[in-house]
Amino acid sequence: MALHIAIDARRIRDFGIGTYIRSLVHALSNIDHENRYTLISGAGDVRTLAGLPENFHAAVYSHSDRGALDHLAFPLFLHGIAPDLVHIPLNRVPLLLMRPYVVTIHDMANLLFEEGRSGVWMQLRRYRFRRGLLRARRVIAVSEATKRDVQNLMGVRPERIRRVYNAPDPGFYVHDGRRADEHVRILERYQIQHPFLLYAGNVRRHKNVPRLVEAFAVLRGQLAEHPVYKDLRLVLIGDTISQHPAVRQAVMKSRVEPLVRFLGFVPFETLRCFYESAAAFVFPSRYEGFGLPPLEAMACGTPVITSNVSSLPEVVGDAAVLVNPENVFDIARGIREVLLDETLRADLIRRGHAQAARFSWERTAREALEIYREAAAARE
Repeated sequence: MALHIAIDARRIRDFGIGTYIRSLVHALSNIDHENRYTLISGAGDVRTLAGLPENFHAAVYSHSDRGALDHLAFPLFLHGIAPDLVHIPLNRVPLLLMRPYVVTIHDMANLLFEEGRSGVWMQLRRYRFRRGLLRARRVIAVSEATKRDVQNLMGVRPERIRRVYNAPDPGFYVHDGRRADEHVRILERYQIQHPFLLYAGNVRRHKNVPRLVEAFAVLRGQLAEHPVYKDLRLVLIGDTISQHPAVRQAVMKSRVEPLVRFLGFVPFETLRCFYESAAAFVFPSRYEGFGLPPLEAMACGTPVITSNVSSLPEVVGDAAVLVNPENVFDIARGIREVLLDETLRADLIRRGHAQAARFSWERTAREALEIYREAAAARE
């Protein structure tokens, strides 16, 4: 029997969660022509959802999931739609949400690395976080590491948790030699010169960007006489850096201000250009629920240096140089090896293409669809 599935798509234009929602919806639209889908989003998001098959419909709901009113208003809105199942694509589950529902948990960084919040506020947040998972018919965890966190830290029974990997945007797999001139124009527009290291992602505390800056400063000293890398630069793509003074302080303290560029968020084609043009991609995060940027870099043919903790070894396999994210000198050591060892570089690029190809949104969508059916049929 066909199901009516509602997906909360209000974050479809966000940087990380938005990629997950867009990619999952489009992959589902390619493989599922039987079930009916209602995609709940704001009025300005309807254009983003255009071009989907007839069994996909948009329902406009203009309220944010961040307000207290959402705990009542969103469930009431859903009752008017009357779905058989609801998919909440991140763990912001309204307290009065109808059941059954499936929730995707991407990571637990908000609980493990929250800054500047009172103990009472954190207790309330943890309560809501845990309640949303415990009431879910099924929990989708994006890695085995996240699955363990959900089980061990939140007390969710393992039989309710399903591991479903994310995947890079298919556009990162497209390689066209004719883009060389376009790359030159983009780099000139941003006034970026070769060679450069790249970091892409947000700049929250667990991302460890200040240590990356410090490691870059160490590396610059070590390569000061190198014929190619004496002019090495660091490009950071992500959040508005003004909100993260620790990164600015690290740049000033390390005396590398002229060599570090903060670009904020950039369009997809620009991001792909930077991935493909970088000498190496460096991602020394201390915690990741999945860790998509290293796979994006691999899909673009760029060697990767990343952390040996959390989900990252699981995701990158043997296709990256792993470093201790707590040790500035080990981060610098990993970058130096990738830059100077041509055999290692070629091996990482080859393995990186193969590793990135293991992940696809079609497989993610097929596994999610099976979970929808399982959750709708399950009995409490």
